[in-house]
This record gives sequence, C-alpha cells and structure tokens, in this order.
Amino acid sequence: MKFLLIMHMNPRIWESLTEDERNEVMKGHDGFIDTIRESGELLGTTGLADPTASAVVRVRDGVPAVSDGPYLEAKEYLGGYYLVECASRDRAFELAAMIPDASVEGLGVEVRPVVFAAGAEASSAG
Repeated sequence: MKFLLIMHMNPRIWESLTEDERNEVMKGHDGFIDTIRESGELLGTTGLADPTASAVVRVRDGVPAVSDGPYLEAKEYLGGYYLVECASRDRAFELAAMIPDASVEGLGVEVRPVVFAAGAEASSAG
C-alpha cells in the first residue's frame, strides 16, 4: 500500500523553536530517510520552499497568467512529504510517528492513502 506522509508547516510554531530545536528536527529527517531507505519503504521525498516563493498559473480564455502567490490566508502550508510503500495503514502511522515534525507541539504528519500515481518512467518512447 502506498501512503503520502504529509508535513504541514506552521511558521508561528517553527519560529517559536530555538535554533537548536529546529536543527534537531532537520537532522532527524536524515535518520528517518536512512531508516525507510534501508527497509525499502521509501519511494520518494520532497521538501518545499516557503509559499512566498510560489507563483500561481491560471489560464483564462486560453491565455496563461502568472501571479505571485499563493499568499493563502492560512496559518499552515505544505512543507514537504514522503511517499512510502508499506504493508499496512498501521505501519504508515508508525512511520509518520518517526518523522521529527510529529514530535513538535502544534505540528503533525498527515497520513493519506495514495489512490493513483503516475511517474516519468511511464512516458512513451519517442
């Protein structure tokens, strides 16, 4: 079964941590990656930039328009994720609990089953 382990970032909570606490969380990801790579459960992982680096593309009347953004009125944003393949939902919960962000008061890791996935390896030969 494939699961997306989604890390939501809350800047107010992150900034309330000391530099040592933030560094501990970041270093903890190295150990987690090693663990799920060795177990064969890691399919991929991505960390995302702060939303202030985002842009939004909208197509109106066939014309694409790019604007800075998204500047959502939300206190949390998608910070990154791990795509894993494991034996069960319970195992996905165990893995999520190993992610350092799950131990930070006010943060958590969302576990969501994957119902469809496609990748570059499925592209047709030209």
